[in-house]
Amino acid sequence: MTEILTVDSSRAADVLAVIHEAFANRPPLDPPATALDETLESISEALDAHGGLLVEHEGRPVGALLLEPRGRLLGLRRVGVLDSVRGLGVAAQMATRAETIATARKFGGLEIEARVELPRTVEFWRRLGYVESGRNGNRLNMLKMLPITRVLRTAEDTRAFGEWLATLLRHGDLVILTGDLGAGKTTLTQGIGQGLGVRGNVTSPTFVISRVHPSLDDGPPLIHVDAYRLGGAAELDDLDLDTDVIDAVTVVEWGEGLAEALAIDRLELSLTRSDDDVRTLELRPVGPRWRELLI
Repeated sequence: MTEILTVDSSRAADVLAVIHEAFANRPPLDPPATALDETLESISEALDAHGGLLVEHEGRPVGALLLEPRGRLLGLRRVGVLDSVRGLGVAAQMATRAETIATARKFGGLEIEARVELPRTVEFWRRLGYVESGRNGNRLNMLKMLPITRVLRTAEDTRAFGEWLATLLRHGDLVILTGDLGAGKTTLTQGIGQGLGVRGNVTSPTFVISRVHPSLDDGPPLIHVDAYRLGGAAELDDLDLDTDVIDAVTVVEWGEGLAEALAIDRLELSLTRSDDDVRTLELRPVGPRWRELLI
């Protein structure tokens, strides 16, 4: 049985033991990891200040991490898992619990530092949705923004949300829309077009796959793409557009699983419609571009 506990300094000795053993078994690093310099006093102080997680498997401590607020982000420090439980998903379970804590504490996202000399560790965090947000020598800062949920009761609410979203968008931004037929993807895009002040009626581009709406002033044009009939990301990348995506705001309907490769920084929006015609929108910011903009 595996149990994840939120702990304070009363479990500092167990947290310290896990961190020391986990980091001691890692390959040699240059400069060395400072985790081995942690003491009972330093771990107790960190746990009393912000808390941490301790994982027990069959009653034995096998995983741990420290929590550290960093402005709007919740930092994860000293993430360690013992070799004896590799393959049981302990690190992924801790990451999931940390997201739950970050959501409950109203943080906008999570951040962790990873070493480039440990590519499997970097890839692990990438698989969980973390992206590189900065680099200091051989240390990578990796970031994952938390989703934002909004209830949109009418088509006007959906269009108004798109207009508000447009106030945050600039040249080169990518918005990926998913949702069933009639969920409001095109209505939301119409609001984005209105907010950007582009020319032409924004309608579903299903039969032409993509349309470019030039700006009526000096703002970015809108590229509106329907990826429903595209066979893959390569076809999306090969679209013959009059405007380059780096110069425009690009909105891709049905883009999940296809359009992510177009940009590290993007907004992923999912719309669902209930029986009473109310829409629920989940907005997931991806990448450092959105670190300070979305609250």
